[in-house]
Amino acid sequence: MPKLAKPLTDLQVRTAKPVVGKAHTLADGLGMYLEITAVGTKIWRMSYRQENGKQNRLTFGSYPEISLTEARAKRAEARKLLADGIDPAQFKREAKEAKAIAGTHTFETVAHAWLKKTSAMRASTTQEKVTNWLQKDVFPFIGHMPVSLIKPLNVLTTVQKMEARGSVESAHRVKQICGQVLRYAVATGLAERDVTADLKGALSVVPKTNYAAIIEPKQAGVLLRSIFGYTGHPYAVAALKLSPLLFVRPGELRSAEWKEIDLDAAEWRIPGEKMKMKIDHLVPLSTQAIEILRNVHAMTGHGKYVFPSIRTYERCMSENTINAALRSMGYDKETMTAHGFRAMARTIMDEVLGERVDLIEHQLAHAVKDPNGRAYNRTAHLPARRQMMQRWADYLDSLRKGADVISLKTNLV
Repeated sequence: MPKLAKPLTDLQVRTAKPVVGKAHTLADGLGMYLEITAVGTKIWRMSYRQENGKQNRLTFGSYPEISLTEARAKRAEARKLLADGIDPAQFKREAKEAKAIAGTHTFETVAHAWLKKTSAMRASTTQEKVTNWLQKDVFPFIGHMPVSLIKPLNVLTTVQKMEARGSVESAHRVKQICGQVLRYAVATGLAERDVTADLKGALSVVPKTNYAAIIEPKQAGVLLRSIFGYTGHPYAVAALKLSPLLFVRPGELRSAEWKEIDLDAAEWRIPGEKMKMKIDHLVPLSTQAIEILRNVHAMTGHGKYVFPSIRTYERCMSENTINAALRSMGYDKETMTAHGFRAMARTIMDEVLGERVDLIEHQLAHAVKDPNGRAYNRTAHLPARRQMMQRWADYLDSLRKGADVISLKTNLV
């Protein structure tokens, strides 16, 4: 170890010459010195003693890449570690190893691990959509980065590219997905925190595109009375009356076929090819629904469709029929739509009637999975769903007849 000496100057460091045939050193003090090799290479080093008394050496780098000022800063860091009982050489090795490991845990590799780990929680179509979002809109920009080094601005810059092309809602969804990946990284010890928490309010507000719906019980009662007073075409009247009872998607209702409906068993089995999720769906039919369908059967039971086109029995009812009927009843598109009967059922059944959310979601034909991540089959919880659908039909009757109802809280409307 070099003897304590007067600190070096920039001039001494810059003009130091090699000694032929051997290395020599210039001390700067506090254990740090400049080693000059026989060929003229200048290397900053520091000698120190470990807690066990063993001599050790630390290398800071070569001059002029590392200046005298920078070398002294590194010396100060090393001395602080020593004061805390940490071997600076070991600390440096571990930091280097950690950096190498971090380089293998890129955002893309962690995202793929997250996708695989959580796949059972999503429908296959959703899994494919999330994967495509990541591959197209995220990986090209931050996929190569170590997940531990991702900063809020990295994520923001990425999703702003989507926002710039008009995909505002998708940008918000992708930001949420990035957050889920980062939280998985935190849980597995690969990152310190989910940095997307810092991006609240950084993206444009998502334009409201929800289907208009009446979700206040008293207003729903008024709507139901209007429906029962509607004097349009019998097919349209029947479809209108069934819409709140069954709350299926409008396309599923208008394309219903008699072969799918078992009036005696009080069931409507919709084949997967007609469903958004491409999975068979079973709709239990309340006594009120059965009564309406039997009346319709007397008119259209000899044909294929429950609600055929007014012009030809070879096609089903037009997609505009129910919405047109609502308009003729005085409900504009900002107030109520054919699709809005689903939101009406979802909200009131949950917030007013206290029905089980998983049963409601299953009846809406949303992706619902069991605790093992498997999709429920079409007959899952059928007795409970049958009872729920009858309670819902009875409740709608009470609304229509003007019974006292519980209004939704203001913050739920």
